[in-house]
Amino acid sequence: MKVLDGGTATEICRQGFDIEVRAIRCGQPEFYTLNQLFLKMFTKEAGSELVVTASYQASVDGFKKHLGVSEDEALSLLKKSVHLAKEARSEAGKGPSEVLVAASVGPYGAILCDGSEYSGQYVDKLSIEELRDWHRPRMAALIEAGADILAIETIPAQKEATAILLALADFPSTRAYVTFSCKDGEHTCYGDKFSLAVSSVCSNSQVIAVGLNCTPPQYVTSLLRQIPDVQKDIIVKPNSGEIWEEAHWKGKRDSEFPLIEYIPDWLSSGATWIGGCCRIFPYDIVSLKKCLSEYSAG
Repeated sequence: MKVLDGGTATEICRQGFDIEVRAIRCGQPEFYTLNQLFLKMFTKEAGSELVVTASYQASVDGFKKHLGVSEDEALSLLKKSVHLAKEARSEAGKGPSEVLVAASVGPYGAILCDGSEYSGQYVDKLSIEELRDWHRPRMAALIEAGADILAIETIPAQKEATAILLALADFPSTRAYVTFSCKDGEHTCYGDKFSLAVSSVCSNSQVIAVGLNCTPPQYVTSLLRQIPDVQKDIIVKPNSGEIWEEAHWKGKRDSEFPLIEYIPDWLSSGATWIGGCCRIFPYDIVSLKKCLSEYSAG
């Protein structure tokens, strides 16, 4: 069992900082300072065994457009997200054998800043080859920066996962996990059958874990039961159950830690790596780790 982190960006927002357009903000020094601080919180205080870099919504195109930097400078900013995560791990007194740094590779829709990552509506407009070619440069930068693995996450459609794994094949020594975002108990946000989407990535030898993230917790057990019997770790990183709408998280968390009631079902349904996504905070991960320890102790 591995305890993962929670939503770094939403934790930063909870502390009162405005990073709604992270494609712009994550190039700024103050964001990197905050990001490093909160990654350290997840690592040291919450006890996460894996932390994800702040590169989810970052891209070469976004940095060039909004910051006016060159392509080389944009690539350096992407690499910096990995360097800072590794520094945060070190400052927390941890090493690679204790905490993995996973470089976030978010979907193409995330850089559009229009919420389309939660619908996948852009997928039909792009070919697999176009998606592959768009993802490859930032993947190369994150790998070169020394990430332990890639976190291919919040992917709304099987087609985009296929494209990213085609790009991953150019880096045969790199390992990754793939998590889809889902809109209900059977389908990805785009509408693919979750079981088929997961099956499509499970045969890839570079993929070490599969599952879901940024999905309401009430759908997770149903989704887990659709994952085929494979020799991969199974990841669960749900959001709090609140809804992303009109550029804001709306709704109300069900409890101080909205995931605890689900943990026994998730474990019995095969989950082996558990953490959180948007609106799951460091103190939630503390509660999660305690819950998992008590469950393991019987």
